[in-house]
Amino acid sequence: QVQLVESGGGLVQAGGNVRLSCALSGGTFKNYYMGWFRQAPGKEREFVAHISLSGVGKLYGDSVKGRFTISRDNTKNMMYLQMNGLKPEDTAVYYCAADSRAIGIRVLEYTYRGQGTQVTVSS
Repeated sequence: QVQLVESGGGLVQAGGNVRLSCALSGGTFKNYYMGWFRQAPGKEREFVAHISLSGVGKLYGDSVKGRFTISRDNTKNMMYLQMNGLKPEDTAVYYCAADSRAIGIRVLEYTYRGQGTQVTVSS
């Protein structure tokens, strides 16, 4: 059974940077398309980023383009989200997700997701 574990969240001031990590176990990492999404209290789940099997293809949500960078290391079974220039509106629980299909922005369709990590950006 595939399991995903996020790490790296916390409290950061506006304008700061944070890197989230996602570890996959129970499956062959290189065979999974990976993504990040977030959910703030009272708001719908929001697509953040998606990365292809090789790591070449990347998609970003409009609100994070130019500030966030998704990457993966298939030798370490790890995915990352580098978040720069954080804003208070980036405050949310961030989830990593995996699927053998190229789900892309369809955040509700990923087969696997982690428990989430809280990112809080203070103004």
